[in-house]
Amino acid sequence: MTIKIGIIGCGGIANGKHLPALSKLSDVSLVAFCDLIPERAEKACHEYGAPGATWGTDYKELLKQDLDVVHVLTENAQHAPLTIAALEAGKDVMCEKPMAKTYAQAQAMLEAAERTGQLLTIGYQNRFRKDSLYLHEICEEGALGDIYFAKAHAIRRRAVPTWGVFLNQEAQGGGPLIDIGTHALDLTLWMMANYEPDYVVGKTYRELGDNPHAANAWGPWDPAKFTVEDSAFGYVVMKNGASIFLESSWALNTLDVREAKTTLAGSKGGADMNHGLTINGEDHQMLWQKDVDLTVGGVDFFDGAGDDPALTEARQWIDAVKSRKQPIVQPAQALVVTQILEGIYQSSSTHKPVFF
Repeated sequence: MTIKIGIIGCGGIANGKHLPALSKLSDVSLVAFCDLIPERAEKACHEYGAPGATWGTDYKELLKQDLDVVHVLTENAQHAPLTIAALEAGKDVMCEKPMAKTYAQAQAMLEAAERTGQLLTIGYQNRFRKDSLYLHEICEEGALGDIYFAKAHAIRRRAVPTWGVFLNQEAQGGGPLIDIGTHALDLTLWMMANYEPDYVVGKTYRELGDNPHAANAWGPWDPAKFTVEDSAFGYVVMKNGASIFLESSWALNTLDVREAKTTLAGSKGGADMNHGLTINGEDHQMLWQKDVDLTVGGVDFFDGAGDDPALTEARQWIDAVKSRKQPIVQPAQALVVTQILEGIYQSSSTHKPVFF
């Protein structure tokens, strides 16, 4: 069975992650491409399209085609309307992270999936790294006990994305918190198996964004276009009493740089991703730690995926579509990520805790 896929949004994330991964799957056919910039859609079609593939600028025309799956790979503000339209057109949908710009939009996406019976997943590919899969397995087994405290890390020293609409509040809904903080929070909640937040306190900052000649991995940014935060922090308390500290930045004067990583503290043991993957605990009145060597052998959770998280993500998603089983990243989980992120932004703007 070959799964026919349409792509809406042929920019950076499509060409950097989804298209290369999907093109390696023998049971996938990329048959339709859409982007508001016609040159992008045409280029993607020529590079990755199956024989007879089409391209255009109107997503409504794409949705009329005989497709099994649609990948929504656009700016955050368009995730909800495009995903809902695709679900209602009878297509399963992979939507890039975050689920949506707002919690209300994300709720509408989940409701549309439930109403139509179509599958929906969100592009949190960091779950499919070897260290993440190994850590999740031992968390499921209860090796760490009850995880009652965690840190979600998404800290860059100077790596502000200067292309596309990353700096645009209206298009994206925020800066590093919604862009990379979302990955760290998703990882942390997944490890904890805890999706019931009670309240959150948060603070965002824009302290470095006015520097027109900043040192930056992708070159100086334009302060006039930098309308989002450059760092954001949140403290989340869950209904069972567990708590999470979330840190995110594109630009911060720190050398403690970690991205898409988590630190966990449980009643039986702990774990961190600071320097590889380390598990720690206590045994016979002695403290121990174990550095997990993930370079020897493999963690073959999904056949044929190898060490590429994007490929593993794509493989399990297509397997879910074919088997009609829920994908690893479930929309109800991604909804809670968006709920917490929005709570942090709201708390910062009101100077008050946000209770869910």
